[in-house]
Amino acid sequence: VQLVESGGGLVQAGGSLRLTCAASGILFSSADMGWYRQAPGKQRELVARIPRGDSAEYADSVRGRFTISRFNADKRLYLEMKSLNPADTAVYYCNAFGSRPGRSLRMNYWGQGIQVTVSS
Repeated sequence: VQLVESGGGLVQAGGSLRLTCAASGILFSSADMGWYRQAPGKQRELVARIPRGDSAEYADSVRGRFTISRFNADKRLYLEMKSLNPADTAVYYCNAFGSRPGRSLRMNYWGQGIQVTVSS
């Protein structure tokens, strides 16, 4: 299973970014997908998740500013981030909980992470 994040970078406060996660090797349409982040010296935390066939969920700190979406046909997960502030600075990770083709066991998978830096 590969989860490859893209779209991170440096942005000024108030700006926007869109993260993309390209998935392969996993039954994407039946996987629960999500974005997590980890700031320096802090634990990894949930940003948003979009379970298979269910509504999106958001951390309180990003609700109303971030939008998670998925496009099953292309096996892609997105995170649209608006009104960014320095507190959003972190490494963002794509997460998938699902099974590989031909396997019934659902497992947790992570991308390598991508840096998002918001300057004040």
